[in-house]
Amino acid sequence: MAELARVIDDAAPALIVGEDRHRSLGEAATKAAESAVQWLELDREAAPLLAASDAVGGVAWVSSEPEAPAMLLYTSGSTGKPKGAILPHRQIYYNAVATTVGWQIGSNDVAIVANPLFHTGGWHVFSTPLWHRGGTIVLFDQFDATAFLDAIAEEQVTLAFGVPTQIVMMTQTASWGRELPSLRFLISGGAPCPEALGERVRAAGLRFRQGYGLTECGPNCFAITDEEAVRRPGAVGWASPFLEMRLVTEGAGNGEQGTEIANPGELLLRGPQMFGGYFNDPIRTAEVIDADGWLHTGDLATRDADGAYRICGRKKDMFISGGENVFPGEVEAALSECPGIGEAVVVGVPDEKWGEVGRAFVLRRSGEDLTAEQVIAHARQRLAAYKVPKSVVVLDELPRLGSGKADRAALKIFTIS
Repeated sequence: MAELARVIDDAAPALIVGEDRHRSLGEAATKAAESAVQWLELDREAAPLLAASDAVGGVAWVSSEPEAPAMLLYTSGSTGKPKGAILPHRQIYYNAVATTVGWQIGSNDVAIVANPLFHTGGWHVFSTPLWHRGGTIVLFDQFDATAFLDAIAEEQVTLAFGVPTQIVMMTQTASWGRELPSLRFLISGGAPCPEALGERVRAAGLRFRQGYGLTECGPNCFAITDEEAVRRPGAVGWASPFLEMRLVTEGAGNGEQGTEIANPGELLLRGPQMFGGYFNDPIRTAEVIDADGWLHTGDLATRDADGAYRICGRKKDMFISGGENVFPGEVEAALSECPGIGEAVVVGVPDEKWGEVGRAFVLRRSGEDLTAEQVIAHARQRLAAYKVPKSVVVLDELPRLGSGKADRAALKIFTIS
C-alpha cells in the first residue's frame, strides 16, 4: 500500500480505473497519499460508461504527437523515491518496429505474457510489438510455472519471456521437459541469466536467448539468433535497429560523457527508443542523460571484436576487494553451476582487511541438501581467490522487488545470526 501511495502522490492522477478486488487497496493508498482521486471500477462502472458512449456515436479517434506521453511506468528501484519514466508514443513505436525486425517476429506469432503490467517487460517485450504487427498475446493474471508451461502447449505459443527466477521455477515443475514444438524460442531478461540455466533450457529441447533492456530505453535493446546464442554463451547480441551504443570509462555521469574504452565499460545508449525523462524530476533526468543525448544505463558490458555485447552487471553492484574489481554477475554465474543451487545473489559487504568482500545468498533447490562449505568449495574451483565469497547464506526464499528481481539492497543489510 505504501508503494502505491507514493506513486499516487507523485503522479497525481485524476482517475484510477481498476478491478473491484483491488479497490480497498487503491482507496487505502489514496487516503495515505491524501489524494482526492476518483476510483472507477472496471466492470461495474466503466462498462456502462463505454456502452453509453457507443449509444451516442462511439468513441472518437484521437491522434497523438510522437512526443506526447503514452505511459508513466515507475521503475522498481530498491531504495529512495520511485522514478516515473515517461514513455512517449515515439518510444513505444520504435521499440515495436525494432523488436519485430530484430527478432524476426510477425502476425503469425503468439506470445505468452505473465509479467506484471506495472513493468516494462509486461508491456513492451512482446505485447506492444506484437499488437503493432497484429500478432496474438496470451495474457496471464499472474505467473504460475506449471500453468505457464501448460499454456504454451495448449495455446500453441511461439514466443515466451521470463526473468531468470521464473525460468528456474519452470525447471522445477513436473511439466518441465515436455515437448513444446510450437515454441520458437524462450528469452530471458530483467536480470543476468547464468549460462548454466540456459544450458538446462537447451537440454530440455528448447531454443534459448538472452535479452537486455530497461524501462528508459527499448526495452529490447539487442537481437541475437538461436545459432549465435549457442555459439556465444552469455551474449545478448548486436544493437537493435535505430540504437547507437558506446562503452565508456566508469565514473562518467551527471552530464559527463566519459572516455570511450574497450572492455568492460558502462553501456551508453542513444536512439528513438529513449524515454522522455523522469516525471517532475529534471535533476535525476540530467543524471542519466548527458548533453549529447546519451543514456547512461549504469550497466557494465563488454563488446566482442565483431560487435556482439555481453552484460557484466550493474556498475553500482560492483565492489572492490583488496584493490580488485569484483563483478557479482560473474560470481553468480559460477555459483549457479553448483549442484543444489537454484539461484545465487552476491553482494559486497564491509571487511576490515580487504575493504569489501563477497557474501553469497543462495536459493536451495527444492528437496536438495546444500551447505555453505559446499558452495565455497565449488567457488574455489572456478574463481580467482579474491572473487570467492567469504560467507554464504543458504535460503529457501529470496527477498524480491515487484518486478521479480532479487532485492539486493535488502540483502546488503541482511544480518547473519
